[in-house]
Amino acid sequence: MEIYTMATATLTSKGQITIPVQVRTALGLETGDRVEFVEMEDGKFSIIAASKTVHDLKGLIQKPALAVSIDDMNRAIAAQGVKAG
Repeated sequence: MEIYTMATATLTSKGQITIPVQVRTALGLETGDRVEFVEMEDGKFSIIAASKTVHDLKGLIQKPALAVSIDDMNRAIAAQGVKAG
């Protein structure tokens, strides 16, 4: 992973930071949005925009034209497993 820019922030006595504008812009953050701090490795963390809810995802994936049963799904999975083996 390449590092293109670096931004810094200062921790206040209350444990708060202001996210630099270039980071807010890159993450598409707006006032009231949430962020998640995800622990990676070697004591490093990634900041991820967590401003979308499950409801925001509605319509992202189209419904199939025909309903598919669990049995149909299981048969398709089993058939793929046979092909891969």
